[in-house]
Amino acid sequence: MGNVILGLLLLSPMTVYELNKQFEAGISLFYSASLGSIRTAVLSLLAKGLVTVDETVDNGRSKKTYSITAEGRAAFSEWMLQPITASDLETAALAKLYFLGLMGKKERITVLEAILARIAADEQQLEHTAVQLDSMQLPPEYTEIFRYQRNTLDYGLQAHRGGREFFESLLRSENQ
Repeated sequence: MGNVILGLLLLSPMTVYELNKQFEAGISLFYSASLGSIRTAVLSLLAKGLVTVDETVDNGRSKKTYSITAEGRAAFSEWMLQPITASDLETAALAKLYFLGLMGKKERITVLEAILARIAADEQQLEHTAVQLDSMQLPPEYTEIFRYQRNTLDYGLQAHRGGREFFESLLRSENQ
């Protein structure tokens, strides 16, 4: 979550409430977060020196606006360029896609290639699992159970193929 917050702060300094509104307005489609978890992540970023806080009084109320530091910019860039290692490929890929416009063309290509490499590796593992499952001999009483379990695997394969085709298209457009 911290990297998503850093990306938002690259766009503009924000309060925790403004960050929460950004999550509600679109980021929550691929990354959900509560106000409390956003606040905790911001305080962690502050402790690491990745953001700073400007405290003001607005209409008698204390207001804390957070801004990204040079170290925060470097950490964000490093995260964008790292391969995806998280178990939730879709969330990580969409988070990086959301902020891809903050990167230069060369870096965008690097990010897209890394996403595609991860999709291909996961897709290959799912295909291997499918081959193993299809070679199993099942007792007749498990046929219906297996059919829907195999359909679940087919869904995963199709989702990965669709994701791969989508990101391949983005990479082709970057290379033009």
